Amino acid sequence: MTPSEATPAHRKYKRVLLKISGEALAGDVGYGIDPAALVRIAREILEASTSGVEVAVVVGGGNIFRGLQAAASHGLDRAIADHMGMMATIMNGLALQDAIERLGLMTRVLSAIEMQQVCEPFVRRRAIRHLEKGRVVVFAAGTGNPYFTTDTAAALRAAEIHADVLLKATKVNGVYDRDPVKYPDATMFERLTYREVIQRGIQVMDTTAIGLCMDNHLPIVVFNLLEHGNIQRVVAGEPIGTLVTE
Repeated sequence: MTPSEATPAHRKYKRVLLKISGEALAGDVGYGIDPAALVRIAREILEASTSGVEVAVVVGGGNIFRGLQAAASHGLDRAIADHMGMMATIMNGLALQDAIERLGLMTRVLSAIEMQQVCEPFVRRRAIRHLEKGRVVVFAAGTGNPYFTTDTAAALRAAEIHADVLLKATKVNGVYDRDPVKYPDATMFERLTYREVIQRGIQVMDTTAIGLCMDNHLPIVVFNLLEHGNIQRVVAGEPIGTLVTE
């Protein structure tokens, strides 16, 4: 089945939360926002949404500013550095909103930090209503609190909107027993349990995020965002990437 054939009758999930790293928006440039990468990701989201899937997105800010790294290397107060990182996710969210809307799909950016001149404040019921109306919802500013990653924000928002699955977009095909870039013979897992991820220290998401997903019975699919049509394949239930579940 091709991505274009993932009609509502074929989809496995009705509502998904897609976690995209800030680095994905940097594309081949390596920093900031690469227009080509932005448009490509927007098209992938459009294809999923127009097949009848309700799509929410959490985007990181590492392409602009990474709070934990800045605190460690530049001596910034961790809380201040994390808030700066949250601002970076808002910039990315607005860029993604613009790219998706240029393709004709209504999008709303909801921020955990109030900034009403440029985006809506996060209200759970409002977010769900936007999704029900067929709008893409981009959650920005993480949880609004320092010391929490955007992975944790993704798990939290997915639970709050009752998403069917959390889609963790990466640059590799799934979760491996070791770095596939450094080790060509690395083995990819097709399925893992939450406890296996935590006990073996596998770098899927941080432990807080995994714990949230486990407590709320929220499956995670880790997949390659760089391959065209993969978002559609995941929502259609094709066995790609790595499934983390109970």
